[in-house]
Amino acid sequence: MKELHYKRILVTGGAGFLGSHLCEYLLNQGHDVLCVDNFYTGTKLNIVHLLNHPNFELMRHDVTFPLYVEVDEIYNLACPASPVHYQFDPVQTTKTSVHGAINMLGLAKRVKARILQASTSEVYGDPEVHPQTEDYWGHVNPLGIRSCYDEGKRCAETLFMDYRRQHGLPVKIARIFNTYGPRMHPNDGRVVSNFIMQALADAPITIYGDGNQTRSFCYVDDLIEAFHRLMQTPNEFCGPVNLGNPGEFSMLELARKVIAITGSHSEIIFKPLPADDPTRRRPDISLARNYLGWEPKVSLDEGLEKTIAYFKQLSFAMGDAKEVEAAPVSIAPMVPGDGAEGSRINLH
Repeated sequence: MKELHYKRILVTGGAGFLGSHLCEYLLNQGHDVLCVDNFYTGTKLNIVHLLNHPNFELMRHDVTFPLYVEVDEIYNLACPASPVHYQFDPVQTTKTSVHGAINMLGLAKRVKARILQASTSEVYGDPEVHPQTEDYWGHVNPLGIRSCYDEGKRCAETLFMDYRRQHGLPVKIARIFNTYGPRMHPNDGRVVSNFIMQALADAPITIYGDGNQTRSFCYVDDLIEAFHRLMQTPNEFCGPVNLGNPGEFSMLELARKVIAITGSHSEIIFKPLPADDPTRRRPDISLARNYLGWEPKVSLDEGLEKTIAYFKQLSFAMGDAKEVEAAPVSIAPMVPGDGAEGSRINLH
């Protein structure tokens, strides 16, 4: 297989938001792609256009169980990534990150494959260093409601580095910052999708906190390009490397952009900020620039226009957008039973 131009590539979580875009990208590169997903948060709708591709194969499988296949590269993306989903079954979330990493690393060791771990900016917790560089160890609450995801990903990084040191396995670790784009789940509790769904329905846009907390938003096409570049780096470079857009926006700025682009009449309401929610997050991507020759190209306005167009089509398929019940916005976990009415601001 080494002399052939194409590779046999396994993508776990391949029917999810990022995974489906990655599968499509790799197929366009001419590779054979094995998409593995247990469909906990992924959906066949994300990959239905790939099912008849001669180089695409779909397998229903949970990565917490061993997998025996023959591949040349592995992208380990399997894990629910939004607070709504990963807090629903926190024990399983931790298992997916830890057991999933062990099983995929074991597979990579057996078949001598390169393997990339989709880690997260959540390993930095509520950072005391800004912007965040890869040598920052983070500020994570190991007992909090977000820790099933945060600590699970931190443990996965540890496992990847130990397999590299102990077994010489060629590993890559990508720390992903907030990513958005088409195929996001409309009710996954993440800020971009929920702002858009609420705006399309002319429903109130909910912000937790005072709206001054910030995030950096990377369009999905940019991130997938970074994945591919990271996987192609020499074995000596394993990361971790921050992958995200260094542009920093407050939640109020994002809400106003969404309202303007959608032409919505939504008002903004505020509710208390839940525990352990980071107040500022922005990646330092110097390492990605230097080692990958990569930086994001898609501006927030351009990316939002493409994402809003997708959700408009989705809303049309589901019925009148005003009848779609949007989940509360998340830059933080959803808080069951939070009865706070909050203050309101009208932008019109």
